[in-house]
Amino acid sequence: MSDRNIPSSDVKPAPKPDIVNTHTVSVLVSNKPGVLGRICAVFSRRGYNIDSLVVSQGRDPRFSRMTIGVSGHPDGLNQIILQMNKLIDVIHCQEHSDRDAVVREMVLVKIQTTAADRTETLQIIEHYSGKTVDLQEDSLIAMIHGNSDKVDAALRMLAKFEIVETVRTGKVVMARGASAT
Repeated sequence: MSDRNIPSSDVKPAPKPDIVNTHTVSVLVSNKPGVLGRICAVFSRRGYNIDSLVVSQGRDPRFSRMTIGVSGHPDGLNQIILQMNKLIDVIHCQEHSDRDAVVREMVLVKIQTTAADRTETLQIIEHYSGKTVDLQEDSLIAMIHGNSDKVDAALRMLAKFEIVETVRTGKVVMARGASAT
């Protein structure tokens, strides 16, 4: 049956594919209770998922810096940033790219290892500029840092060994140049 025989009211447009991009947003906020909840609600209302979240007190203890890794449709991010900048406790909110900022994360990975596998494990860790921060007879803990792709690649290479657990920091970001993030 061809499309010519179907009445136009019965033809449904093809669904648009979901476009999901990852974004890194930095937010300078007042260091007060409840601020994180209000910020998370803004992302949730717009259908964005928070993939990583790092919050720490700044040099001035009245303020905290949040670095939020999110995924969602790119069209909604500008609206989110505008809404965030309207919140009372938000001093500044901005998206960052690899071109205008340094973005890094760190992972601690505990690997169960035998004497036979230890050399290869240590070579992979060294290749990714990692450090061994704990070494036991039957396990080790490695620390690897860099951009998210590098951390992911290191974990893929180490997956052939028995990974006991991983702990990732999430992204931290700092604007390039002399201006503050």
